[in-house]
Amino acid sequence: MTINEKTIIFGHSPDADDAFMFYAMEKRIVKIPGYTITHHMEDIESLNELAESGRLPVTAISAARYPDVAKHYRIMSCGSSIGRNYGPMVVANEAMTESDLENKRIAVPGRFTTSWLLFQIFGPVNCEPLFVDFDDVGPAVNEGRADAGILLHEGQILYEKQGFHGIISLGEKWHEATGLPIPLGIDLVSRHIDSSLAQQIANASLASIVYARDHEDEAIEYALSFGRGIDPDDGIKFVRMYVNDDTVDMGEEGRQALEKLFSMAVDRGVFAASPELDIVQAV
Repeated sequence: MTINEKTIIFGHSPDADDAFMFYAMEKRIVKIPGYTITHHMEDIESLNELAESGRLPVTAISAARYPDVAKHYRIMSCGSSIGRNYGPMVVANEAMTESDLENKRIAVPGRFTTSWLLFQIFGPVNCEPLFVDFDDVGPAVNEGRADAGILLHEGQILYEKQGFHGIISLGEKWHEATGLPIPLGIDLVSRHIDSSLAQQIANASLASIVYARDHEDEAIEYALSFGRGIDPDDGIKFVRMYVNDDTVDMGEEGRQALEKLFSMAVDRGVFAASPELDIVQAV
């Protein structure tokens, strides 16, 4: 650290995909001149809640949270968690159909998560949410506190190994309805940061993502230290699912997907209005 350097804090989750993207900044391979980059790690729902204050200069959030925090933040074109025909899974201990979920209690990994918004759009209407920490969804279902649950992160690819039955793939539902990629998470930069520095931050974020993809072995080794004991092969699969070409640049399809997500939420009465998309294009 050089004398007189200022600090920029990046908020991200302790998940393998987020850690993978941050690797080159953590190792100071990618820098922002005159600034030290540090990170603030919390689960995504905690970051969603923290974003309400606008305290973190840069942060990851669930895409569904953006309408509530747009007053504080702009969206970066890079760093998004975007799937194509895959996403959060609704699971249970026994085989069920979608209609079987009517009037059931659903363990939800956070009130502000995109997974919950997608369930409100595509799932049965008469369900009771049980909001729990993301790592308590499986136990809530296994212990009978909930009849079904929505799995995020590695759980969406490991649910069968964990003994669950898949009921609804919210990613597939989204794809069938829209034909668009599914925007699950986005990276933001504070409106309190001037446009020149905001551009430098977005550019550094992009450079870190590109470096990690170009040096996958070393970045994966670092990222899997945050993978909650996930098997390396599963960890690599998960990282590749959510650090992809859409992560490098959400592009026009990503913008359309965000607009569609918000407009569908308005149609369902979840949001009062769609926010304007204010995007910093990384280069």
